[in-house]
Amino acid sequence: MNEENIKLSENVIIADADYIDHVAFMLSVQFERMIGRKIPQADLSQWAVCIALDGGLRNKGKKHETQVVLIHEAKNKKMENFQPSDYEKELNAQAFEDKELGEFIINAFAINDIASKDEYILDLVKTVCNHDEVNRVMIIPNGEEGDIYDKLRDTLRNVDEDKHITMFAMQPMPGGNFKQEILGYSLMSALGIRADEIK
Repeated sequence: MNEENIKLSENVIIADADYIDHVAFMLSVQFERMIGRKIPQADLSQWAVCIALDGGLRNKGKKHETQVVLIHEAKNKKMENFQPSDYEKELNAQAFEDKELGEFIINAFAINDIASKDEYILDLVKTVCNHDEVNRVMIIPNGEEGDIYDKLRDTLRNVDEDKHITMFAMQPMPGGNFKQEILGYSLMSALGIRADEIK
């Protein structure tokens, strides 16, 4: 794992991109039936802003910098349910500005056979949490498969209390030394599903 390539910001979002893509698809199918209209692809920038807000980031009179790290299987060249979607052509080494929260810098990392995606995420979380300049970390693992959630909980047990860490999942999970948020809310916002549409 080449950590030197990762520019570390004050705020870091680490996401299993294959997992969030899958959840966006499941929510689209579910809500199209429920509200009776076509659901567009999720807006990646809207999703990242919602994750940052759910992770406790606020304007407080200054512009922030937030790193978004999307980790995906090498065979998946793009996200099927997000826009923009192509990892190499549209997402990696790109950035966007949110008028309230500042700049979001996106990096995409393809995982091949050398390490599993879960191992990569664990190593990245350890690295990021050990850097002094990082004070807010938002983690979106695939907690529905394997044991990554438990491993992350163990890894985060002794993290400095000054670090603001938020773990996202689709349902409440056993607690740890971090805040928890439901992933579905940020994805529903990014998919353009309004609260008043849900009966």
